[in-house]
Amino acid sequence: MDTLTHALSGALAGRLLAPRANGTAARPVPPVWQAVVAGAAAAAFPDLDFVLGYVSELTYLRGHRGVTHSLLLLPLWALLVSWLMAGVFRLRRGKGPTADWRAFYLIVCVSIFVHILGDLITQFGTMILAPFSDRRFGWGTTFIIDLGFTGIILAGLAASAVWQRSRVPAGVALLALAGWVGLSAVGRGEAIEVARAYAAAGKIEAVALDAVPRPASPFNWTAVVFDGEHYHYAHINTRRSEPLVATESDNFIRRLSAHYQPVAKAKWVVQPKFGNGEAGTIARKVWAAEDFAFYRWFAMFPVLDHVEMAGSAGACANFMDLRFETPGRDAAPFRYGLCGSAEAGRWRLFERVLGGRRWVDVGG
Repeated sequence: MDTLTHALSGALAGRLLAPRANGTAARPVPPVWQAVVAGAAAAAFPDLDFVLGYVSELTYLRGHRGVTHSLLLLPLWALLVSWLMAGVFRLRRGKGPTADWRAFYLIVCVSIFVHILGDLITQFGTMILAPFSDRRFGWGTTFIIDLGFTGIILAGLAASAVWQRSRVPAGVALLALAGWVGLSAVGRGEAIEVARAYAAAGKIEAVALDAVPRPASPFNWTAVVFDGEHYHYAHINTRRSEPLVATESDNFIRRLSAHYQPVAKAKWVVQPKFGNGEAGTIARKVWAAEDFAFYRWFAMFPVLDHVEMAGSAGACANFMDLRFETPGRDAAPFRYGLCGSAEAGRWRLFERVLGGRRWVDVGG
C-alpha cells in the first residue's frame, strides 16, 4: 500500500482510539488532534525503510518491508514512536500539562499494526517475522494502490471532521475497509476458480494456481496457471459479462478497467519461464547464477523477458515478474538480469528499462 494511504489509515485509527478528555494533572490525556497526528505518523513510520536505498538498490529490495514491518519488533517500534511523539507535543508545555509517551502507546501500536495489515493484503510480500526470517507473506487480495480502499478512509476522516465528538464515523469506516477487503477476497477466489477451470479444460497439470490483484475494481485480476515450465495467464474481470469499451476521452478508471475481459472472452497467454532453444539455455544459466539469488527470492511469477548477445559483455538475459505486468503500463518494474558468462563465472547485474540496460550497484 502507498505511504499516503498508510498515514491516512493511522489517522483514522488515532481518531477511533483517542482517549476521552478525563485525564488528571498527573497523567493528562492527549487531545483528539494529537491522537490523530500520532496515528498518522506511526502508520507512516514503517516506510522509513526507504533509506536503505541510499546504501544500495539491492539493499532496498532485500530490506523493504523488513524489520520496520515486523510484528515481532512492533512493540519496540511503538515505544520509540510514542516517545518521539510525546517529545514533539511536549514543546507546548507552556500551555499546560502534556501527555507522556504512555498515553500514545496503544494508538501507535494499533497504527503500526494497521500499516502491516495494509501491506499484508497486497501481493508484494511483507517480512512480518524479520529479523528471524526473510519469508515474505502476502494475502494478495488488494492492488498496491487501491482507490476504493483510500476513498473509504478519506470518507471516514471527512465524516469525523464533521462529527468531531463522535468515534462512530471512524469505526464505521474501519468496518467498511474490512468489508472492502472481504469483497476483494471474494474476487480473488473467483479468479483462482477461473484458473482452475482453464487448467482442467486444457488438461494442464498445474503446479500452482494463483491470481494477481489489479487496479480499478475488486473483480479485476490476472489469473495464473503454472505447469512447471510455462505460465498461462489472462487478465479478467470475474463479474463482467461483456467487454468494457473505453476511449481516450473516457475517465482514467474506465480506461484502466477496460483491459480486463469477461471470463468467457478471456485471452490466455502462454509464456515459457525460461524461453526456448539457445535463449532458454542462457536464461537457465542466468537464473541459476549465485549473483541472481536475490531475484529468485524476490520474484513470485518469474518469466524470461529478454535475451541478447551483448558483445564484450557476453550474453545478457533478464526476467520479469508477472505480478508487476499491469495492462496499460508502458513497462513492468523490477526487470532484472545478468550479463556475462557462466563458464567464466563473471556476471554483471542490470535492470532492463525503457532505454535499454541500467547497470545496478551491488554494494551494501
